Amino acid sequence: MNWLLPEHLADALPAEAARIEILRRTVLDHFRGRGYELVMPPMLEYLESLLTGAGQDLKLRTFNLVDQLSGRTMGVRADMTPQAARIDAHLLNHQGVTRLCYCGSVLHTLPATISAGREPLQIGAELYGYAAIEADLDVIRLMAGAFERVKLPVSRIDLGHVGIFQALAEAAGLPQEAEDAVLSLLQAKDVPGLEEACVDVPSPYREALLRLPLLYGGAEVLARAAAELPALPTISAALDGLRHLLAAAPELPFSIDLSDLRGYHYHNGVVFAAYCPGYPAAIAMGGRYDGAGKTFGRARPATGFSMDLREVARLAPAGKAGGAILAPAGHDARLAAHIAALREQGEIVVQLLPGETACEGPVCDRKLALVGEHWIIEAIQED
Repeated sequence: MNWLLPEHLADALPAEAARIEILRRTVLDHFRGRGYELVMPPMLEYLESLLTGAGQDLKLRTFNLVDQLSGRTMGVRADMTPQAARIDAHLLNHQGVTRLCYCGSVLHTLPATISAGREPLQIGAELYGYAAIEADLDVIRLMAGAFERVKLPVSRIDLGHVGIFQALAEAAGLPQEAEDAVLSLLQAKDVPGLEEACVDVPSPYREALLRLPLLYGGAEVLARAAAELPALPTISAALDGLRHLLAAAPELPFSIDLSDLRGYHYHNGVVFAAYCPGYPAAIAMGGRYDGAGKTFGRARPATGFSMDLREVARLAPAGKAGGAILAPAGHDARLAAHIAALREQGEIVVQLLPGETACEGPVCDRKLALVGEHWIIEAIQED
């Protein structure tokens, strides 16, 4: 059965492919209208470039192969964000703010979730060169606007800040192995496991780490966090940044989750995740990842987000598909001119081949018919 595809890989058939393409154009036009310029990095790169600043999770998701020309190890991209960072740092070399966007397939060794595919169509945007919280707000608004454009409602946008956990781990003097273990337990919100892992952590950092999984909810969480967490400068600055986001965009459905530490080894500031009604996982994720371009020669402030356009297409409401026009076979000059004019106006016109009796492709709800000396459009009557 050589027609079978590997697990968690799938073709996009005409109807789905058309929806994805419409959404791609819609979202990229949304980005373009706000000054984000499109880049198209390659599918393959040397492995060290693809994994710059990335954590173990991205390493495990990346397919490796040997370049037959150089003998070096290459990778199939599992995330386009490091590629955008390389372009900003090494190729564009702008001194001020750079806004980039992208859309392309990425490949994962394993699916991110049970229902996810291994070839997401990643679309996203990145902002480089601005360290203040206003850049994070700009990117979050860009993300929210993209969902508005595709008419997919966002029920909530979770906000977190990886700097809070980083500050607690550093102040507590956690060795790397213990930090990784505590991080995994926090990400899973495994409170009993966290209590066991933090037995030897000194106060007040032990109590603070145990509080993190409980610090989620509305804006009131920030006041609780300020009262219950140590008054470390990094933590105070992180909470101030989150307060700024809440105050500056009251129209967005923000919530707080201070143990949401996905991408911890990559991000170093505000992180966010958007959720849609009826969908269990985040539909879009992003955050700040300053310094990712250091390996490429310039450590720049950076923030951005991305999402899987295949999943967006599956969840977004389907627009009404326009019908096509069926034209008869033949080489009549007036017919050819009429077909060309209709196509120029944006109509889909399928001209039958000699001997072809019906169109198996797009649904044709109209046809060209010769009435007297003129070609006119008639509705196709259903049987």
